[in-house]
Formats: sequence, structure tokens, C-alpha cells
Amino acid sequence: MSSQLNSFSAVSLIAKREFTVQVMKKSFVISNVIILAVIVGGIIAFSIFSGSGDEERDVIGVAGDQSIAAVLEATGDAVGSPVEVRDVADAAAARSGVESGDLDVALVPDGTTGAYTAITESDLTGTLRAVVEGSVATEATNAALAQQGVDQNELAATTGAATVTVDAIDPPDPEAGQRTALALSAVFLLYAQIIGFGMYVAMGVVEEKSSRVVELLLSTVRPLQLLWGKILGIGAVGILQLALYGIAGVGAGLGTGVLTITGAAVSVFAATLAWFILGFAFFAVLYAAGGSMVSRQEDVNSTTMPLLILIMAMFFAAFYSVSDPESTLANTLSWIPPFSAIMMPLRIAAGVTSPVQIVGSAVLMIVTTAILAMGAAKIYQRSILRIGKTVSWKEAFAR
Repeated sequence: MSSQLNSFSAVSLIAKREFTVQVMKKSFVISNVIILAVIVGGIIAFSIFSGSGDEERDVIGVAGDQSIAAVLEATGDAVGSPVEVRDVADAAAARSGVESGDLDVALVPDGTTGAYTAITESDLTGTLRAVVEGSVATEATNAALAQQGVDQNELAATTGAATVTVDAIDPPDPEAGQRTALALSAVFLLYAQIIGFGMYVAMGVVEEKSSRVVELLLSTVRPLQLLWGKILGIGAVGILQLALYGIAGVGAGLGTGVLTITGAAVSVFAATLAWFILGFAFFAVLYAAGGSMVSRQEDVNSTTMPLLILIMAMFFAAFYSVSDPESTLANTLSWIPPFSAIMMPLRIAAGVTSPVQIVGSAVLMIVTTAILAMGAAKIYQRSILRIGKTVSWKEAFAR
């Protein structure tokens, strides 16, 4: 490396070196292949064992006249509990079907017009009871009206307008479950990636310092060039890994039908990548400063523990807010760096953010990171060549 290298060339070379070293590690390749297989395999298994979204229906057997079958199906659909109706030969077949578990209930005419005996394993309760009793009553009413010579079509036309229109103030979101799953995935991924790659930065700094490699490097590049080259190189590895996880997860989800909200899935994926960059940049400069303050890898935790506590606080705040992303806590923290790095993807997944908030919180995060970077860079410059006693944060800031 020439001493005449300009800043861009020096940072680029160091970043390329860091990126290559990390992705060429056998442990990195193997662990990521395993994780990707787990992600894809888990989603495929979920889609299979969850029945691919098929609706579970109660099965009702009807012996004899099947005219009540259509009424049973219509009543089940009306109350939101669809049923499957099967024709059974007689009472004996009906009882056998219930005993074997093929039928949830069987209806057998008891000889009285419109009356049935319901054969069940134990008791007839809940929605299924309402469907059966409502259907029997409806069928009996229809039969009585027919005996009186009432035109069913004319009656239906006359009473057809007597309906209930629901005007819900807060209607349920049919996509809420998928949005919650996306939000949780984003929170867990960001938590793991920021901690993991932040520690990579700190451990890399300590490794170079303890082996005295940093002294050779600083003979040809400036401390800040070394610092930013390391952060950019390791950050690129983090982005690559997160992108692979996201592509595998979203692709498998959409391919198996577990995810049906394509637009939301893609936007959450993009938001997670973007906010990882901002969150990693915020913590990477601090992890680099923390790593420069010690001379042994076993001492890294002593200077990076405050950062770990802060990241854990971010995670628990986000996890607490998953159930209510519109709460005052979630809305407030999404504006405060570094909490915004994990809260904003969560709120984007829930669909409760505005473009103004997204841009505004990103700008605040960038400005705060730039200010912290200047302080962390000074600590790095002051501490990187100090061998021996661990430098405390108080000492680092006081110098």
C-alpha cells in the first residue's frame, strides 16, 4: 500500500480486505447456508402443517331426505362456521360415522315431520349446535309455509331488503397477522445483525491492536481511514447477509402462500435493509471506539457492555410495541436515535407510518450518527496505539 494513497483509495482497499476476509471464512459460509436452509425449510414446513390456509369444517351426516343439506351449508356460511354435509344411508351408518370420527354430528329423522335426532360423540355445543338447530328450525318453517301455499320466491323478494348492514368504526385488518409476523421478523433480524456485526468491528479492532498489525497499517494509512474502511467492509458483509435472509424468507413466504401481501413484504424488506445501515453505522463507530480502548479480546465486553444494554433496551421496546405499533411509546421512540433504527421498520410493517415520519426520523438518525462518529473517531485515534491498561469511557471522553 503506497503512502501516496488518497483517502478514498485507502478506505476502499481496507473495506475490500475486511469484506473478503469475512465472507471467505469457512464458518461464515457454513453458518449462513444452515440458517438459509432453516429459514426456507421452516416456512415450507409451516405452510404444509398449517394446511396451506385451508378452512377446517365440521362434518355433518344426514340420513334420509337431503333437503336440509343446503340449509345446513347456508346457515354455516351465514354464521361464519362453514360445514360439510354428507349423505349417510341410515341411522346405523350415522352412528358408526360418529363413533369412527368421520362425522362430528349426524342427523336422523325421528319420524315426526321436521324433527331430527342428533347423534354426537358427547354433546352438541357452541356454533355447531347453533347451525344444526337453526337449520332444523328453518327447514321446518319452509315446510310449514309450503303447506300453507306460500310462494317461497315471493316471500324472499318481499323480505330480502330486511338485512343488517355493519358499519364498523374500527374494522379488523385481514392482513394484521402477516404484518405482525413481518414486524417480528424485522425486529429479531435487526437486533441480531446490529449486535453481531457491531461485535465483529470491535473484535477486529482489538485483534489488529493486540497483534501489532495496526502499527504497520498506520505507517501507511491514517487512523480514520483504517476506522472507516473496517466499518464499511464489515457493514457490507452485514448487508449481504441480511439481504440473503430477506430474499430467502420473503421468496419462500410468497412462493408457499404463507405471505400474500407482496407489496408490504417487499417494503418491509427494503426498510429493514435501509435501517440496518443506519443502525449499524450508529453502533459501529462506538464499537470501534470501544475495541480501540482495550488490548485483549477478553476485555472487549468491559467497554462494549453499555452498547449491548442500549441495543437490548431497543429490542425490548420494539417487542413490547409489536402488539400496538400506534401507541404513544412506539411513536415517540421512532423519532429518537438509535431506537428509530428498530422501531421504524416495525411501524412500516404495521402500515402506520407516514413518508414525513420516515424521512424525518432517518435524517435525525444520520445527523446523530455523524455527531457520534466525530467523537468516536477521536477516541479511536487516541486509544488505538495505547497498549496495556484498558481505557475507560470516562477517561476516553475526558482526554
